[in-house]
Amino acid sequence: MSFYFVQFVTGLASASSLFLVASGLSIIFGVTRVVNFAHGAFYMLGAYIGYTLIDRLGAGVGFWPAIVLSAFGVAAIGTLIEMLLLRRIYDAPELFQLLATFAVALVVEDLALLIWGPSDLLGPRAPGFKGAIDLLGQPFPTYDLLLIALAPLVLALIWLVFRRTTWGVLVRAATQDREMVAALGVNQKWLFTSVFALGVFLAGLGGALELPRQAANHTMDLQVITEALVVVVIGGLGSVPGTFLAAIIVSELNAFGILVFPKISIVLVFLVMAIVLIVRPWGLLGRAEAAARTASGAIISRWRPFGARGRIAVALVVAFAALLPIAAGNYFVGVATEVLIFMLYAASLHFLLAGGGLASFGHAAYFGLGSYGAAIALKSFGLGMETAIVAGIVLGLVGALVFGWFCVRLSGVYFAMLTLAFAQIAWSIAYQWTDVTGGDNGIIGVWPSAWAASPARFYWLTLALSAGSIALLRAITFSPFGYALRALRDSTLRAETIGIERRRVQWMGFVIAGGFAALAGALYAFLKGSVFPDNISISLSIDGLVMVLLGGVGTVSGGVVGAAIYRSLSIWVISHTDYSKLVLGALIIALVVMFPKGLVGAFEAWRSARTGARLQGQSP
Repeated sequence: MSFYFVQFVTGLASASSLFLVASGLSIIFGVTRVVNFAHGAFYMLGAYIGYTLIDRLGAGVGFWPAIVLSAFGVAAIGTLIEMLLLRRIYDAPELFQLLATFAVALVVEDLALLIWGPSDLLGPRAPGFKGAIDLLGQPFPTYDLLLIALAPLVLALIWLVFRRTTWGVLVRAATQDREMVAALGVNQKWLFTSVFALGVFLAGLGGALELPRQAANHTMDLQVITEALVVVVIGGLGSVPGTFLAAIIVSELNAFGILVFPKISIVLVFLVMAIVLIVRPWGLLGRAEAAARTASGAIISRWRPFGARGRIAVALVVAFAALLPIAAGNYFVGVATEVLIFMLYAASLHFLLAGGGLASFGHAAYFGLGSYGAAIALKSFGLGMETAIVAGIVLGLVGALVFGWFCVRLSGVYFAMLTLAFAQIAWSIAYQWTDVTGGDNGIIGVWPSAWAASPARFYWLTLALSAGSIALLRAITFSPFGYALRALRDSTLRAETIGIERRRVQWMGFVIAGGFAALAGALYAFLKGSVFPDNISISLSIDGLVMVLLGGVGTVSGGVVGAAIYRSLSIWVISHTDYSKLVLGALIIALVVMFPKGLVGAFEAWRSARTGARLQGQSP
């Protein structure tokens, strides 16, 4: 019994650290509506800067000053990033802000590697809290007791600031109605900056305080941002008390999950998040989202099918692509094959995001299910490549049918987070069901049939399937179903008034996107000859969003173009530098600032402006 009590108290200590990070994330989202993917990077910076300051000041005298100074230092860095980058794109669609913070996270991760090196850095014990006490016969670190006391104190301070200060009243007002706050003459820029600084300060403080418990390392950012997002969503976006409650729930699930549910311990918190969102869509203590911009924001334009010139241009591009194996070697053919697969993957997500206004943070689930479905059909059931690809598509469709049925009951960020939860559930099954999936050893020996075994032939097969699928997705976009899906994207209330059933149409759109993503995943399995849990990872889902957003959400073909550029660039950068994340992140930031409509969107805007100017010049 004493062991379980100590385990419970240990969970409370972890909850305190998690609350510091998640509360900052919740505060930032509540006011700015930015889902800050760089929040984990600021947490990591807090740990690294804290380690450096402690080393310079001396652990005996400078530990606590170093902890506080590191939090202020991280807040200063965050403020600078907000002023130079995020302030420029607050009027852009919200997903572009997510893309910008994701790019910041990439840059920070490689900068940390460049400055502090690849080794883990273990901080010293906190002065005055180096020992342990006897807790029901079990030793318990005194530093963990300090953390347990710290979380309620921070919660109380945040409550006082928000309830008893003019600034706090303005922040709460902005959370409810930003437009009204602006109409009253409040300078929203500086309000947003101060809120962002506070949130980043809490993240940096949380990272610095972890030094006596955890070594500073380069995996801290991804690990903590995942858990923080789960906490914020369970508690309710923008609700600090809800974040506090959810941090306790998540930390206790982590503490006891390995003991009580060892088979599903990895995915337990995501199961809980999915259940909470299905039962209470706005989290435990959250409120319904305020009216937000659509996924495409102000860049929604009138979409038109290709005319005669457009069809001829596409046919020429496909014909030119078909000649590539004749002029290029096997390496370039393999790279081109991979780019084609990810063009199809991005096109499927683009159909859902741009066509339906549904931002999925877990689209890699269906890519991965397609990969595993094809691999299992080939290796476990002895089916041929052709039938195995069909099996992969079927498994992806089944996953999209089941997950989509729940997801389309939500909207906005909560829809996105539920897709993430289901993707993590799929990932955990792939990781832990070793008898079928091989676990982290994966499934190897997934090779094409003899007639498609050469790089050139598999490239032609991939080109035919990818080009045909993208053309089919475009045809669906301009079908009556596609118009119904876009009507729901633009105005759900008006669409339902004329008889369009939202859930049914969006569910069908979700399944269609999942099926094409599964085809891409099946082809990827045969290209690489193996399947691993990375095929369902969060990073692959984020890559899909990056491709679509770089191309342009408000366009018909943005996902395809964005994927071609981003994947080609990624492969080239990775092969030429050890700091590929730094280079990619910097390029993404530059593109977001220069082309807030995406590359294709910027080109279409330029062409429309040029056409308008020419017509105006011809008018009498």
